[in-house]
Amino acid sequence: MSTFLFSELVFGPIFSRRLGQSLGINLLPTDYKYCNFNCIYCECGWTNNNNKITLPTKEQFAQILEEKLISLKKNNQKVDTITFAGNGEPTIHPKFDEIIDKTIELRDKYFPKSKVAVLSNATMLHKEKIVNSLKKTDLPILKLDSAFSKTAKLLNDPKQNYSIEKIAENFKKFNGNFIVQTMFLKGEYNNQHIDNTTDTEINAWLEILKKTKPKLVMLYTIARDTPAENLEKIPILELENIAKKVNNIGIETQVAG
Repeated sequence: MSTFLFSELVFGPIFSRRLGQSLGINLLPTDYKYCNFNCIYCECGWTNNNNKITLPTKEQFAQILEEKLISLKKNNQKVDTITFAGNGEPTIHPKFDEIIDKTIELRDKYFPKSKVAVLSNATMLHKEKIVNSLKKTDLPILKLDSAFSKTAKLLNDPKQNYSIEKIAENFKKFNGNFIVQTMFLKGEYNNQHIDNTTDTEINAWLEILKKTKPKLVMLYTIARDTPAENLEKIPILELENIAKKVNNIGIETQVAG
């Protein structure tokens, strides 16, 4: 199926179901997806880590971001969030911590009411500097698509050792000041049935939420084309029923169908 890449280092603002008018940041290549996950539902397509990677420097990023913010302010454009996402996992950039510091500095200068968000797959939380950088942001949004490593590996196909138990332990480093995002879907892939909405899946997922206490859980489903075929989006009513279970354990939710 058709997918798309973000062709600029700084792009938008574009309207996000979860983040409003979002100015996007892509710290990774613009002509292919580079990630330590290969999610079967990713709108950017399949991961390609075979090419020699060239990443923007901190200085290049700072110049482009500042020019963009000046232009947006001059034209009275709204920026609700400055969002790190793009063509892969943003925290794998070797200067991610310094880039976050510079982003906050420029945000404070030009759009002090805007929030800084990072969409992360949470695989780099074993690094203290990554955790510390994410704590500085307003919206550290961390992926948890299943409480079971087997299901997560089917959905996310991580390119490294991956343990849900370690991910959950690393969530605790935020003392509740983080957001969980979960993609819900059903379907078939590689002759295996996938469904992370079953009672078994949801109950185990809720247990992790109880233990780690995020301030918000974002529930969403497929909205665009996916690289894998035979995947089904979850109806909004079903997502809302899952959200009620999260609300019942005292955690706020946001649903995007």
